[in-house]
Amino acid sequence: MAKAADKTEATPQEEAPVAANPEAAAAPQAPAAQVQVDDAAAISLYANFCRVTGTPEELIIDFGLNQQPMGVPKDPIQVKQRIIVNFYTAKRLLAALSMSVQRHESVFGVLETDIQKRVKTQQAAT
Repeated sequence: MAKAADKTEATPQEEAPVAANPEAAAAPQAPAAQVQVDDAAAISLYANFCRVTGTPEELIIDFGLNQQPMGVPKDPIQVKQRIIVNFYTAKRLLAALSMSVQRHESVFGVLETDIQKRVKTQQAAT
């Protein structure tokens, strides 16, 4: 399953080494190839829980729904999706997620991930 994910991901074009000839360096580079993705059979699920584990070769990312976001859940969180990626794919995913969150925060403000701080802020505002 991880191999199929590697084939469909868009990767940035690698930078070409700087040429010794300044005119060659100024020449326009070919645009990055567009990767076609068929997501017609993709299944969308919501997750508010994520666990990352792994081995020396790959990361295992589990997603699930925590129905009790405050405190320790009474019932086990059921993992509904598991994605296994190599560390190269994980690093590209990290960069893409980081860029997306930075864009979101620049428009909507900083995202507070500590739920205790969010609850206190909301109660103080009322």
